[in-house]
Amino acid sequence: MIGAIIGDIVGSRFEFDEKPTEGFELFTSDCGFTDDTVCTVAIADAILNHRDYRDALIDWCRRYPNPKGGYGPMFRQWFTSPNPLPQSSFGNGSAMRVSPVGWLFHEYHEVLDQAKRSAEVSHCHSEGVKGAQCVAALIYWLRTVRLIKDDVESAVRKNFGYVIPPLRDIYKIGEEGHFDAICQETVPYAIRCFLDAESFEQTLRNAVMAQGDTDTKAAIACSLAECTYEIPEEIVDRAFTYLPLDIVTVIEQFYDRLCEEVNS
Repeated sequence: MIGAIIGDIVGSRFEFDEKPTEGFELFTSDCGFTDDTVCTVAIADAILNHRDYRDALIDWCRRYPNPKGGYGPMFRQWFTSPNPLPQSSFGNGSAMRVSPVGWLFHEYHEVLDQAKRSAEVSHCHSEGVKGAQCVAALIYWLRTVRLIKDDVESAVRKNFGYVIPPLRDIYKIGEEGHFDAICQETVPYAIRCFLDAESFEQTLRNAVMAQGDTDTKAAIACSLAECTYEIPEEIVDRAFTYLPLDIVTVIEQFYDRLCEEVNS
C-alpha cells in the first residue's frame, strides 16, 4: 500500500506541468498526494473497518475534495452526487486504488471478487473491473510467491488479456504527450515499468519517465514493486511527511494488520 502512495506522491508533480529528466529528484516541495492516495486509503479503510466500499470512497473523497491535481470530472460528479450510482467507466481510477485488496485477502477468487466490488461502485464497465482485478491479482500472486516476475507477462495475457508493450514504446508515447487515463493503457504500461526494473526506485523512475498519467502509473507499478523489493527507509520516511494524520492512521492500521497475520 505504501508503495502505491509513494508512486503517487513522486509522480504527482509530473502529471501536468513538469517534464521529468533522467536522475530527477524524487521529492520536492511541488509533490503532494493526489486522488490516487485518497482512494487507496478509502479502500483500505473499507476492508479494515468493515465499511462499504462506496461509503468509504465517498467519505474520503468528500473529506479531501481538492487533492493535488483534483479528480476526474466523472468521478467528482459521482462522489458529490446526493445518491452516487455506478458509472460505466473504464478510467484507471479503479486500478490505482485497489492495492489493499491484493494484500488483505488471502484466496485468489476472493481477491478477484473483492477487486470487482471495489471497482464497480464507481467503475462498472467490464474494462474498469478487469483493470482492478489484474492489479489486485498480481499483488496477491507476487506477495505469496505464487508467481515470479519472469512469469508475470504470460500470466497477465492468459488471465486478463493484456498485451504488455515494450518500455521503449511506452516512452515514445509519453514523449508525444499522450495521457493514458484508461485501464486498458495504464495497467499494462505500469506492469512493464515494474518488469523492466531491478529495484523499487527503478520501478518508480521507469513509471515517471514514461510520462502521461505519471502519478497513477507510478502508483500501480510501485504497488507491484512493493511485493518484490524492499522499499528504502528514507523513501518511506519522506513520503510520510506529505500525509495528514488521518491518512497515516489508516496506513499504520493496514501494516499492523499484516504484522498480526504474519505472527498469528
